[in-house]
Amino acid sequence: MGVPVQNSDEPRYESLTASSYWMGKIGQAQIGPVYLGWLGVLSIVFGFTAIEIIGWNMAASVGYSPIAFMREFFWLTLDPPGPEYGFSFFVPLKEGGWFIIAGFFLTASILCWWLRTYRRAVRLGMGTHVAWAFASAIWLFLVLGFIRPALMGSWSEAVPYGIFSHLEWTNNLSLSYGNFFYNPFHALSIVFLYGSALLFAMHGATILAVGRYGGERELEQITDRGTASERAALFWRWTMGFNASMESIHRWAWWFAVLTTLTGGIGVLLTGTVVDNWYLWAIEHKYAPDY
Repeated sequence: MGVPVQNSDEPRYESLTASSYWMGKIGQAQIGPVYLGWLGVLSIVFGFTAIEIIGWNMAASVGYSPIAFMREFFWLTLDPPGPEYGFSFFVPLKEGGWFIIAGFFLTASILCWWLRTYRRAVRLGMGTHVAWAFASAIWLFLVLGFIRPALMGSWSEAVPYGIFSHLEWTNNLSLSYGNFFYNPFHALSIVFLYGSALLFAMHGATILAVGRYGGERELEQITDRGTASERAALFWRWTMGFNASMESIHRWAWWFAVLTTLTGGIGVLLTGTVVDNWYLWAIEHKYAPDY
């Protein structure tokens, strides 16, 4: 649990049930209670319905054999309608209609959960930063499964529901549009992805490193600073060349993470709608070598 922290009105509590050394290593998180409300209940119902539709379609593809389902799980998929159906919502169930229905329920589930996070934050008098970070991920989800297919006029452009099938979709997208790596928004997305991973790891490691001085109690460190904040800030100045405060590091991490899916969604949205071949586009804009 660490050494006692002086001048604190927030004593350190043991786990409500039992204290586990190894659980403490990964966070000693309290499980529950969870506030659902009607939005949370709706989200779970819609999400369960979507997963059931996807799961039963996968099971049907292997003749409802449990053994085959487990053996071939990573290859099982629920595919979108073919290009012959365009972007019609009236598609035979076995030809992609189930995909559209599952997508509707999954989207409804995610949007209900987003609204729940927003309302909980407002109710608690918090900022709504979590909800807007979640919205960035939802943006990419909607671009992949609805907005881009709508602009392209075909459900066949949507990402299938499956493990390997969605990886193949990613590969085919790059091959079909002249190498996705020359998409500048993809490049930005990777920069923010790696950057956010690095920032989160550095921040987490720094706070763990000064945890012996109570460094994880960041709000108290801001108002009643002890040796932890000073050591952490000095470490960053010595090793990184600039000071990261208890607030600024979270702003950096928030923006890096949010911009990962935001720029990624823009890159996917432009593919096929504005740019047909990213390699030729890169050559034209002096971004790629012209062999």
